[in-house]
Amino acid sequence: MFAEWNLEILLKSGAGGVVSKSFSLNPHPGYPNPTTVAVDGGILNAIGLSNPGVENFKEELKRIDHDDNVVIASIYGANPSEFSQLVEEVQEHVDMIELNISCPHAMEGYGASIGQDCNLSHTIVAAAKDASEVPIIAKLTPNVTDITEIARTCEDAGADCLSLINTLGPGMKINIDVAKPVLFHKSGGMSGRAIKPIAVSNVYSVYEAVDIPLIGVGGIYTFEDVVEFIFAGARAVQIGTAIMDEGVEVFSKINQGLEEFMKDKGYSSIDEMVGIAHD
Repeated sequence: MFAEWNLEILLKSGAGGVVSKSFSLNPHPGYPNPTTVAVDGGILNAIGLSNPGVENFKEELKRIDHDDNVVIASIYGANPSEFSQLVEEVQEHVDMIELNISCPHAMEGYGASIGQDCNLSHTIVAAAKDASEVPIIAKLTPNVTDITEIARTCEDAGADCLSLINTLGPGMKINIDVAKPVLFHKSGGMSGRAIKPIAVSNVYSVYEAVDIPLIGVGGIYTFEDVVEFIFAGARAVQIGTAIMDEGVEVFSKINQGLEEFMKDKGYSSIDEMVGIAHD
């Protein structure tokens, strides 16, 4: 989810759970503005994983009612020790922890360089899992030759779940009036409607490669989008860019549409729908 939205507001708007903005051990400034720009089919962003650090995030996580909500902390670090420390710091305040090993516009030493390497991915996931008493999710990047190879590696390292995909990229938009890239970082990761077919395809492929649950991410705006991901093999989905475009009302709209679709098609549970697009 995006930092500008309070997590509790999202839960009250119909979301079944929330994922925090990715945070690190210490406060991190990220990149100067401009950090986002609209493009056809979505947005490019290069925020640089800016965040106020784990201590500040813990205070927000403590305030969330967990009784009927799933709260997931998204964390990132530069090495196994940092990931382990973050897990130990936040696990008592959340239900699951997502490892952001896949950001395509992270500052040096973080992000996709981990998620594009099987050995690094295995080491990070294993370290986080060893330190954790809650389920561990690994968030995968589509910017690899074979996402199923990374998926199997994370499963072998002990990941309880995989979320896919992170933003696609890097991509760039150039301001033709000044002949310079719009983003301060020049390039950024693409999210939004345009990446949904790629995300669905990746979920479909990974579903056939691993035995752990999948969370579908990328370009979800409607209940039809959600159904596609579920049929491809996802058991849950994450929604991000659509909140920026349509506000928190997107959750209730999707929930209502999904309920009506399931009733019309005779599905009594999501479990009946997961992966049925496979032969």
